Amino acid sequence: MAVRVDLNISLDGFATTTDQTPENPFGQDWGRLTAAYVGTRTFRERVLHDTSGEGTTGVDDRYAAAYFEDVAAEIMGAGMFGLHDHADDPDWRGWWGEEPPFHCPVFVLTHIPRESIEFANGTAFHFLDATPEEALASATDAAGGGDVRIGGGPTTIRPFLAAGLVDRLHVAIAPILLGRGIRLWDGLRGLEAGYTVTSETAESGTIHLTFAR
Repeated sequence: MAVRVDLNISLDGFATTTDQTPENPFGQDWGRLTAAYVGTRTFRERVLHDTSGEGTTGVDDRYAAAYFEDVAAEIMGAGMFGLHDHADDPDWRGWWGEEPPFHCPVFVLTHIPRESIEFANGTAFHFLDATPEEALASATDAAGGGDVRIGGGPTTIRPFLAAGLVDRLHVAIAPILLGRGIRLWDGLRGLEAGYTVTSETAESGTIHLTFAR
């Protein structure tokens, strides 16, 4: 069992963008930040349900495939689920429609009480007001020996990193500059201590940086 993080960041360390609008809730910069991942064959098959075989292969696709392997439970922030944009909508079921790509229990960190949501493909969203340690205990129990992935943006992920709860951190560093947003690395000086750090550059120019112990 391992606790894992996979995140896309820019060269200047930002993992979120600030150009969102009601019409474009992710913003134009989000497409630039995640372009290499979204373009992979694995993403097209797993998230878009595209069986055409189109999409890139190579290094980026290998990491995209690893993103889904052996994950038996997920923890995510309210923003990743979409609660910030749909806080008053009791019928909101997430961005992914009736086929969320998780296929496992997902624990959404939020201060807003909501009933659990279950899907036919095995995905179930549970909403928790909990500390990182408490959330991880719930997810670990649900995972039954499988891996737990921490998802969302830096605001969600940093407390788990700061508490030493993450066994493997993979960041895909896109070759772009955002200049604004929320940075991953703030407050994490010396994070590399205790990890073996490796890097690999993909055909897209994305640098895959991994901290593992």
